[in-house]
Amino acid sequence: MNYFLITMLCIMAILLCSVALLYWRQHRFIQQLTHSLQLQLLNQDSFNVDSASTSTSLKPLINVLHDLHQSSIFSTERDKLTGLANRVGFKRKMLSKMPMSDGMLVLIDIRQFRFVNDLFGFLFGDKFLKAFAKRIDNLNCKAQFIARMNGNEFLLFFHQKLTVEQLLEIKSELQRPFEIEQQPISIKIQLGVLSLSEHHAEVSLMLRRLDLALKKAKTLKQAMAFYDQDDDKAQYRELLIINGLPKGLKQNQLFMVFQPKLDLKSGHCKQVEALIRWQHDSLGLISPNEFIPLAEQTGMINILSTWVLDNVLAQQVKWRNTGVYVNVAINLSSTDLDNPNLAADVASKLAQYLVPAESITIEITESVLMKSLAQTIVTLNQLRDIGVKLAIDDFGTGHSSLAYLRHLPVDEVKIDKAFLDEFETSPAAKQIVKTSIDLAKNLGFEVTVEGVESKTVLEALHHFGVDTIQGDYFAKPFTASEFEHIYPQLNYPLISSAQINQP
Repeated sequence: MNYFLITMLCIMAILLCSVALLYWRQHRFIQQLTHSLQLQLLNQDSFNVDSASTSTSLKPLINVLHDLHQSSIFSTERDKLTGLANRVGFKRKMLSKMPMSDGMLVLIDIRQFRFVNDLFGFLFGDKFLKAFAKRIDNLNCKAQFIARMNGNEFLLFFHQKLTVEQLLEIKSELQRPFEIEQQPISIKIQLGVLSLSEHHAEVSLMLRRLDLALKKAKTLKQAMAFYDQDDDKAQYRELLIINGLPKGLKQNQLFMVFQPKLDLKSGHCKQVEALIRWQHDSLGLISPNEFIPLAEQTGMINILSTWVLDNVLAQQVKWRNTGVYVNVAINLSSTDLDNPNLAADVASKLAQYLVPAESITIEITESVLMKSLAQTIVTLNQLRDIGVKLAIDDFGTGHSSLAYLRHLPVDEVKIDKAFLDEFETSPAAKQIVKTSIDLAKNLGFEVTVEGVESKTVLEALHHFGVDTIQGDYFAKPFTASEFEHIYPQLNYPLISSAQINQP
């Protein structure tokens, strides 16, 4: 009996020791696993656990953790298409190496990549991007880290500062023709470059500066551009302009001026062009050539266009009540023409102010007109149906097809002032202007010429059959009150028939 009891106690002791040992081993393993996961997540390493020291019961857990690691880290910090790091992965990698004051960042943009997708399809485009990523990885000048930042932008980090010659060599290597599915593809790239020794900062600021360098290359239409401290100043000015636009509208910092046009047949001022101006409280007078493109890019052009239309129509009411009857020309942007309800919106405004439709003309730049011609023609017909007059601005600068030009539902074309360069000194320049006028007249359009600054030019244009001229020789832009005051003086024959050389 005593022997049996002793045996049982020994067995129980062995079992308890085995359980304790197993518990201790598993507890120790879980501690090691936790520590390993923390290190691997911090350093973006792949998930690796020593399977030899892992019990069979824990292997399902390891497999699940491995899958979880792959699904989360890979998807959030890796580009699934190319296998490169994405923007998030790049920032984490850079943060782990901070502070960084040496080396160079190079941002590569594949110009007009969307045309590859449009022409050959997205599957083809994906194969091209994989090939492009592989070529970057195999550059002679090896990058220490590569990331795909978005659809057609790749970022390279180099430990050492590269020379201009090395950068041009990289550009040349990457622009070598590709062959995808037996289809040759030629591309052009642009580079934005940031030298860390000169412009190191925290990661987000360095990325912003790199974007500014690439933006500069695109704006200047250059193959490569380096970040410069003045680029920050330019962006800061743009931010001030965009952020200040709603405030400027509320505080009447923006205002309209009106440049009179001379009708050459009657010698009277029958139309003015409404031009927007902005007297910023800290930046001074800002050109519309600067703030209108920014408004278009940031989606604020709609509120600006609505403000212009309201101001022009309200001014028309005031002028008509004082006996000033002129047509006012308003410029529209490409975004305005994309609005399918544009004609209805204009008609609603005309009804609100009780202003007749024929008292305004809407001018559309020729280059904008040609971007989406079919839809634009529909919109123009709708505007014409409500009685609004239509004009093509900058005629001759947009490379429009003559086959389409005859179908445009417009009343007037405005020949750009650029055509008057060397008008008085070059017979060829004068002939180009005359031919443009003849073309427009033969198509049934009224013709206005902008930028007239001398009597000699005015007389020649009158001889060519131009209907209206606009320019400083006749009148500069006026504020509404100034125009109302000078309006009576503008209505007299500027040129008599005796002053015009007969053919």
